[in-house]
Amino acid sequence: MKGIIGRKIGMTQVFDQSGLVVPVTVIQVDPNVVAQVKTTETDGYNAVQIGYGEIKEKNVGKPLKGHFEKAGVTIRRRLKEFRLENPTEFTVGQEIKVDTFQAGQKVDITGISKGKGFQGVIKRHGQSRGPESHGSRYHRRPGSMGASSFPSRVFKGKKLPGHMGAVQVTVQNLEVVKVDVERNALLVKGAVPGPKKGLLIIKETIKQGK
Repeated sequence: MKGIIGRKIGMTQVFDQSGLVVPVTVIQVDPNVVAQVKTTETDGYNAVQIGYGEIKEKNVGKPLKGHFEKAGVTIRRRLKEFRLENPTEFTVGQEIKVDTFQAGQKVDITGISKGKGFQGVIKRHGQSRGPESHGSRYHRRPGSMGASSFPSRVFKGKKLPGHMGAVQVTVQNLEVVKVDVERNALLVKGAVPGPKKGLLIIKETIKQGK
């Protein structure tokens, strides 16, 4: 499975060959580097470990620093493994660039969604509000908690107020509109999770759409 790490720049729009406007997300994909190649014989499974982003040496612990020194690779901010059937196609220190993908290809993109703080049930779960008149005394509350005397507890899974967002989200089957090798940029049709400058993991799609 092809995979690469990048950062979300923002959204814009481009025109396709027929003149239609296509909304796209611009992803900055600086060259990734192979930090480790794992095989069934040495590690029990096949995978390639990819490093992304620059970081000062003083901000890295000794174990991670030693890991990069052993591989002969400059220290990277992020590490991510991608499972592969044949990892021997890659070598330690090899650069993986944005041209690993092509226009028209479908990808799955994973990121951390925007955090929205503590929210009530209306925004968090889409529930309806009560009457807004003064006498109702029920406006934006979560509603009944369930049985009282038995079993004298709230059932697990009850939709209640709480922390919203800031979770891992994957959007599947997105189309690559353009690959800009000179600018190390990937243009993907539609929206992807997370804020601007958020870290993204781009992989070959596992579910081909119709």
